[in-house]
Amino acid sequence: MRKQVVLLIFIMTISIVTYSQSRGVKIGYIDMEYILQNVPDYMEAKSQLEQKAQKWKQEIEAKKNEVTKLKESLKTEKVLLTKELIEEREEEIVFQETELFDYQQKRFGPNGDLILQKAVLSQPIQDQVFTAAQDIAEAKKYDFIFDKSSDLTMLFAAKRFDISDQVVRVITRATKRNQLSKKQLKLEEEKEARENLEDENPAAADRKKVLDDKKAAREQLIAERKAAIEEKKKAVEENRKQLLAEKAAKKNGVIVPEKNETESTLTNAPETNNSETNNSDAKVTPAPDNSAVINAKQKLAEIRAKDLEERKKALEEKKKKILADREAAKKEKEASKETENIKN
Repeated sequence: MRKQVVLLIFIMTISIVTYSQSRGVKIGYIDMEYILQNVPDYMEAKSQLEQKAQKWKQEIEAKKNEVTKLKESLKTEKVLLTKELIEEREEEIVFQETELFDYQQKRFGPNGDLILQKAVLSQPIQDQVFTAAQDIAEAKKYDFIFDKSSDLTMLFAAKRFDISDQVVRVITRATKRNQLSKKQLKLEEEKEARENLEDENPAAADRKKVLDDKKAAREQLIAERKAAIEEKKKAVEENRKQLLAEKAAKKNGVIVPEKNETESTLTNAPETNNSETNNSDAKVTPAPDNSAVINAKQKLAEIRAKDLEERKKALEEKKKKILADREAAKKEKEASKETENIKN
C-alpha cells in the first residue's frame, strides 16, 4: 500500500512538472500548523483545552497514588490478615487499577476526550483555511496548493510559494469585519490591496521598504540639523542680550557684580530697564564707591591676620606649659631618687 502511495505521488509530481513546463503552472503551499498557531481564537480554545488536560492528569495521578497506598497497606498487613481478607484486598486493587486504566483511555486514548475535542476545535479553523486557500487560488490564479504539514512529503519548498500568511490575514480580517465601522473597513480594504500587491511582487515590496527606510533616515537627519541650528540661534541671542545689558549698565554707571563673587559685602545693584533709562524722569541708581570695597577687603584681611596671630600665641603658650610640666616632673623624679638613696 505504501509503495502505491509513493508511486502515485511520483506520478503526480511528474505530471505537475510536465504541465508547468508546457503552460507555466502557478503552485503554492500552506503550513496548517503555522496557520493554527497564528489564529487567536484557536490558540485561546487550545489553551482552555490544555488546562482541562492538566486537570485530567492530576486526577489520574491522584488515582495512581490511591492504588499505590492500597498495595503498600496490603504488603504491610498481609501477615496479619486471613486468606479471605487478602483476596478481598487484591480484588479491590485490581478493580481500582482497571478503573484507572479505563479513565486514562477515556481521557487520553485514541478515541479519548482530548483527541475528540482537538478535532472539534480545529475543524472550524480548517474549514476557514480551506475556504481562504480556495479564494486566494481563484483570485491569484494558482493551479495547485498543497498542505506542507499533511502526509504529502515535501523535500523542498521555496518560501516565496508559501501563502500561509495570506491565509492568516484572510481569516483574521473575516473575524474583524463584523466589529469595524465603514471607515475602518475602507482602510482595511486599502491595506489588504497593498499587501496583496506586495505578495504578488515581493521585489517591488523590498524596493519600497528600502525607499521608506532612506526617507525616514533623511527626515531624522533634517530634524537633527534643525535642532542644532535652533540651539545655535538661541545661544547667539542670549549672548547678544548679555552684551546689550552690559553696555546699558556701563552707560548708566551701574557695575554688574560677577556671579561667583563671595567676599563682596555690598548689595547687588538693581537691574535697569532700557525704557526707563531713556525716560528723563527715571531714577538712576548711583554707582557704589570703589574705596568702600577696598576698605572692606582690608578690614577682612586685618581680621584674618589678627586671628592667625592669636592662634600662634596660644600655640606658643601651650608648648611652654607642656615643657614646664615635663621639667617639673623630671625634677620631682630626681628628688625622689635622692631621697631613696639617703634612706638606703
